[in-house]
Amino acid sequence: MAEALVIVDVQHDFCEGGALAVEGGAALAAELSEFLEDSHADYDVIVATQDWHIDPGAHFSDAPDFQRSWPVHCVAGTLGAELHEDLDTERIEARFLKGLYDDGYSGFEGRAGDPDRTGLKEGEKEKAVSPGDVIEEDAPDLDAYLQEHEIDTVTIVGIATDHCVRATALDAAENDYAVKLLTDLTVGVDEERIRQTYEELREAGVELLSSEEL
Repeated sequence: MAEALVIVDVQHDFCEGGALAVEGGAALAAELSEFLEDSHADYDVIVATQDWHIDPGAHFSDAPDFQRSWPVHCVAGTLGAELHEDLDTERIEARFLKGLYDDGYSGFEGRAGDPDRTGLKEGEKEKAVSPGDVIEEDAPDLDAYLQEHEIDTVTIVGIATDHCVRATALDAAENDYAVKLLTDLTVGVDEERIRQTYEELREAGVELLSSEEL
């Protein structure tokens, strides 16, 4: 049995001080670094997902409802789209960029890319970035990458429990992976929505547990 750790959207804009901050996001980044230090050998593959919005249409709004529309966040090539500096990226083997031209909630919508290969000079982070700058034409999506590495179990952590973590976990289950979600290594937006998310995930066959139960 081969297992992957999928780190969902631990990005500046989803941490304190960001455009769409989730309380506890920065602390989670540091906690994940400690977890990786202690547990990286337990996983055959470690990957991360990132919102990487270029023109996501109605996903961005000047009057967001925070359900289907949101303030501008994680714009491709900006600091807000980068992984938080407290997250140790040394052991992350691939990054999957999602939401270029749509909502992009699930990591399974993302394709492997290199966000650091933007072709921009220092100080040009706000410049528009095209998909070709960071994603090769034949880059795999997350499911193809996991299949290539013969993964059958996926453990999911990250931000936000009731949004992109939820969507990624549901898609992992839909794609017939055994799925674990580490509740102490995720943070969410709304307590009631988090509770509903947990119920939905359990019904989908996702195992909810803490990192101490591994």
